[in-house]
Amino acid sequence: MDRFNAMQAFARVVETGSFTKAAETLHMSKTSVTQLVQALEARLRVTLLNRTTRKVNVTADGAAYYERVIKLLGDMDDAETSLSNASVLPRGRLRVDVPAPLARMILIPALPAFHARYPDIQLDMGVSDRMVDLIGESVDCVVRGGELTDLSLMARRVGDLSLGVYAAPSYLERAGIPVHPQELSLPPHYIVGFRWSRAGLDFPYAMYRHGEHLSVKGRYVISVDDGNAGLAAGLAGLGVLWLPDYMAKEHVSRGELVRLFDEWHLAPMPMYVAFPPDRHVSAKLRVFIDWVVELMDQHAPIVNRLAT
Repeated sequence: MDRFNAMQAFARVVETGSFTKAAETLHMSKTSVTQLVQALEARLRVTLLNRTTRKVNVTADGAAYYERVIKLLGDMDDAETSLSNASVLPRGRLRVDVPAPLARMILIPALPAFHARYPDIQLDMGVSDRMVDLIGESVDCVVRGGELTDLSLMARRVGDLSLGVYAAPSYLERAGIPVHPQELSLPPHYIVGFRWSRAGLDFPYAMYRHGEHLSVKGRYVISVDDGNAGLAAGLAGLGVLWLPDYMAKEHVSRGELVRLFDEWHLAPMPMYVAFPPDRHVSAKLRVFIDWVVELMDQHAPIVNRLAT
């Protein structure tokens, strides 16, 4: 049994959920894929997959083995490409996790150009604002907003998001237009809360004008941990929300959101790409990070280059 081919076949069955689809992507016969997985199970003396006539499910042992296999396959791929033409044509599977609004509005619309430039890179993109265990989940890198709290990670600052305070016309008709940010802490106003998953808390929003500084932590009808959900709540008139300007731009132009407190400022939110300190920066990870830097330089350039 070729253990490398067997592990590759097993991983592809897990990812596609089918022996037939796995065989197609590997350009092998279904019989060959089946035999490789069976031989792997015999060697390990465990059942990795439960087969029925309709679908294939991974077992608990299989799921644990899969996480180890994909890391091993990725390391082997990196080792091979680092000795070939990886600097010109990086290839392989890259697992990343990015915030939902950034994926929807900036990264995914630009992916066709990235794929045209690097056709052999396969992106597995998690879309979330949750705290990701990069090592435990075999994730190559995450893109996150705000100052990083895990100082053990390697990080590269890739951009700064300008922020604003916005509300839907329906909310302003009901609650009135606030003149001073401090009004948001008092009835009849509400904010749309955002719960940072790394702490599970809603933090006050700091604002400043000339020599005046304040923090706003208002009442809320709803608090969310996802940027897209927060935007939807604001558009529905559930409260005033703090939002990256790139997310609000189109809605302001269509009259769906109104920007408040033009004389007040919020510190920009830094954006980072972070990855484990012991993770080799492969060619495919390097070009992905460089691509994110290019995009952020267009949409949210770094305000203070010395901060990088």
